[in-house]
Amino acid sequence: MSDNMQIDSPSPQEIDEGLYSRQLYVLGKEAMLKMQNANVLIIGLNGLGIEIAKNIALAGVKSLSLYDPHPVELRDLSTQFFLSEADDGKPTDQVSAVKLRELNAYVPISVVENINEETLLKFKCIVSTNVTLEEQVRINQITHANDIGYINADIRGLFGQIFVDFGDKFTIVDQTGEEPLSGIISDIDKDGTVTMLDDSRHGLEDGDFVKFTEVEGMPKLNDGNPHKVEVLGPYAFKIKLDESFGTYKKGGQYTQVKVPKDLKFEPLLEQLKNPEYLISDFAKFDKPPQLHIGFQALHAFKTKRGRLPAPYHLEDANEAFRYAQELATQNKNIVEELDEKYLKELFYQAQGDIPGVVAFFGGLIAQEVLKCCSSKFTPIKQWLYFDSLESLPSEKEFPRNAENNKPIGSRYDGQIAVFGKTFQDKIFDLKVFLVGAGAIGCEMLKNWAMMGLGSGPNGKIFITDNDSIEKSNLNRQFLFRPKDVGKNKSDVAASAVQAMNPALKGKIDSRLDKVGPDSENIFDDGFWKNLDFVTNALDNVEAREYVDRRCIFYKKPLLESGTLGTKGNTQVVIPNLTESYSSSHDPPEKSIPLCTLRSFPSKIDHTIAWAKSLFQGFYVEAPESVNLYLSQPNFVEQSLKQNPDKKGTLENISKYLNERPYTFDDCIKWARLEFENKFNHDIKQLLYNFPADAKTSTGEPFWSGPKRAPTPLKFDINNKDHFDFIVGGANLLAFIYGLKEPSATVEDYKKVLDNITIPEFKPKTGVAIAATEAEAEEQANQLSGSFDDEEVRKIAASLPEPSTLAGYRLTPIEFEKDDDTNHHIEFITAASNCRALNYGIETADASKTKFIAGKIIPAIATTTALVTGLVCLELYKVVDEKDDIEQYKNGFINLALPFIGFSEPIKSVKGKYGKKEFDTVWDQIVIEDDITLQQLLDKFQKEDGLEISILSYDVVVLYASFFPAKKNQERLGKPISELIKMVSKKEIPSHLKYLVLQACCEDEDGEDVDIPPISVKYNP
Repeated sequence: MSDNMQIDSPSPQEIDEGLYSRQLYVLGKEAMLKMQNANVLIIGLNGLGIEIAKNIALAGVKSLSLYDPHPVELRDLSTQFFLSEADDGKPTDQVSAVKLRELNAYVPISVVENINEETLLKFKCIVSTNVTLEEQVRINQITHANDIGYINADIRGLFGQIFVDFGDKFTIVDQTGEEPLSGIISDIDKDGTVTMLDDSRHGLEDGDFVKFTEVEGMPKLNDGNPHKVEVLGPYAFKIKLDESFGTYKKGGQYTQVKVPKDLKFEPLLEQLKNPEYLISDFAKFDKPPQLHIGFQALHAFKTKRGRLPAPYHLEDANEAFRYAQELATQNKNIVEELDEKYLKELFYQAQGDIPGVVAFFGGLIAQEVLKCCSSKFTPIKQWLYFDSLESLPSEKEFPRNAENNKPIGSRYDGQIAVFGKTFQDKIFDLKVFLVGAGAIGCEMLKNWAMMGLGSGPNGKIFITDNDSIEKSNLNRQFLFRPKDVGKNKSDVAASAVQAMNPALKGKIDSRLDKVGPDSENIFDDGFWKNLDFVTNALDNVEAREYVDRRCIFYKKPLLESGTLGTKGNTQVVIPNLTESYSSSHDPPEKSIPLCTLRSFPSKIDHTIAWAKSLFQGFYVEAPESVNLYLSQPNFVEQSLKQNPDKKGTLENISKYLNERPYTFDDCIKWARLEFENKFNHDIKQLLYNFPADAKTSTGEPFWSGPKRAPTPLKFDINNKDHFDFIVGGANLLAFIYGLKEPSATVEDYKKVLDNITIPEFKPKTGVAIAATEAEAEEQANQLSGSFDDEEVRKIAASLPEPSTLAGYRLTPIEFEKDDDTNHHIEFITAASNCRALNYGIETADASKTKFIAGKIIPAIATTTALVTGLVCLELYKVVDEKDDIEQYKNGFINLALPFIGFSEPIKSVKGKYGKKEFDTVWDQIVIEDDITLQQLLDKFQKEDGLEISILSYDVVVLYASFFPAKKNQERLGKPISELIKMVSKKEIPSHLKYLVLQACCEDEDGEDVDIPPISVKYNP
């Protein structure tokens, strides 16, 4: 690879962004276009095969073909969610194809009649599951010789195996999928050492490539060619330079360039002898060689016996182990000593079929298929082995033997083969609460349906989601179909999984209530106490933290998970054992400094944030202020006393009422004048305050580093961004005033624009523009002047009397990012790009603008499937009520790398008061009587030698040692409930059974002592 290289860009094609929008932010358009030219074949449509097929169909390839003529059997229903008992005896592929066709109209689904060489040569990638080792070798010899991707996978109970071969030379276009790193340069010396500005970390690694822009004094460096990096430290890197590049003067930015990387894969026959492993669990780094032999031993057993070992049948396990010993002897380079106990567990479970393992591998393998089709992200090289033996229940309570684990002729035989009938019965009778029915919620419900969770006499599944189905959901929330758009998620999801497993009919309670403080009368004390555990399927931290607090209060296990593109995580929260979800927090997002946002943008993110703020000001805040003025008596006198920007608010109300448009032509004129103000006059004013040659107090150029000297824009109707600003701005203004929106053509706009008189710019003196964040904050503080300021009163006097506009109201806009016809993203994109043009920043298309302005969470079905699989493997441990924290696992994955990691949950912290130890997360002091305040104080004094100095409920203080003695004396004899009503001046909601108090205490030495929350029983 040369140090300098050119990279070609793809040709444009059509992609349904309404359907694929969230996935596009993960994969990118180039990868999606490649996928749309790829034909994929799935051989074997057991649970794993259909999970892979489902994820690939949702992702969108050119075509998906199936091969599995085997007749459907009842045991296939353990994990094959597209089959029913009515399909018994029918060809598996034919039945599956019908259901798969419903997922994505853009992906044709067909069934192939055979898998000879002629058939195999038609595909870009081929996946096989549940086929013989000899068949795998035959298929792989054809695929490897013809540059066709090949993946084989097998699942045996809680064990799984993947093999990947993408040929002698597989080119990866983008190894990680991360946004390219970029930064501002402070210096480049003659040796090629590049130093960062303001000690900013560059984040690069040795061998990365970067390109440069805006470097003054070194024009050759700005030619767009990538340069290879040698990292010197976190704030500097080196590139190869010679005298022809010139001498650095100032300025410049670097941007990381993704360069292709070639990988060489070996065929299956070679890899069987000399395997290369990707470790899936570093706590089990010694297990892949064992399983490499073990899975081959299972193939040998099946070849000789025509079946797999029977569940927990000792003789079958011994025979399979003998085959493993023979293989180990022949392949001493693979493993020196076999772990007999570990391998026999594999053989015992060989007929097992577990929904969680299927979901985990189905997501992982489908992503490998997409890598093969798109050349994006790093593939598995070449074997991955996995087990979740920690999920096995206690043998003492749930014995595993040939009798308890034998097939009983049910759809759950694949699960019974691993866990046994007694444990399966416990799964049937679980009562669980699923909060959210989106992407994770859909996958979770599907897995639960396959498990039979909640389907027993005492079982129940509660689901709630207050959202409705949108088109963009269909790409990853697989229980929904186009006909469901507009319907309630929870109701549709419940119906879908009841169709998958009829035993759930009458066992799912679907609701539309948002879980939060406002619905505590619905999700009340009785509701929470009735549950066995809770599972979150939420997309925001605030809701997660609320559910976490409820689980802490009622001491319920919580299964938590989340995804972000190819990344995912799982967390298990166990009462009195682990920390809670809220015990740790991600660092807050970095905010954009005010001075950067207002005057000195250097990135497209800055201009998009500015444009979103402009949208909010024009179409949300201003009309809301107008409506408040028109509807609230004394609005000017009362409300503005609390408003720091009195002048700005009043000016907006005056402008929106005194200068309101009456026709759509007026809206066009308004938008054109705002264009001139924002992108010409304001820029000229900035340059008036800080001319291009301005110096700082130290004599340095003012316009340097992140500060980019802007250029005023001259309106050009032929410039798309200029014109879109007018179109979007005019239509949005017409909307808030209730004006009819005509179908105006470009000529209609041109006719109006040609007749507008544009005022000349006149610089204003005395206008302060903040050059630093400190100055911006100081100016914000200075906005809060006295209300009787002469200028403010003058503006207030200009406002029309509300009585003259009785009933008149504006319509504030509610931002909606996914409707391409409402002009919201059109306006923000145009405004952002026009500002970017002011400052010489590369513009962004509507898709990227929507992503940033709409704060969209990138999502893809593969990650969601994998994450829910891991959650379900932890679910078995929760059902078993394991009390050993080492048995639980929090998961962290990144399918792009690929990386799979696990860690033991963090233990909850223990505290102590007096002689009592307590769990600082989970414990409460429960008092079963509505005692008086005096009795409460005496109780702690007598039992623990503690003096309560402050006692509070919610946001009110009930008692404090520093209160006047008379005030406290009046309160001592009152029951806690009466005291709360008296102090808060509110009634206590009748659904509350306990009143939770917080207390600050001191011991006999006057030292502060932490105690748990105090829960006092309440009988309304």
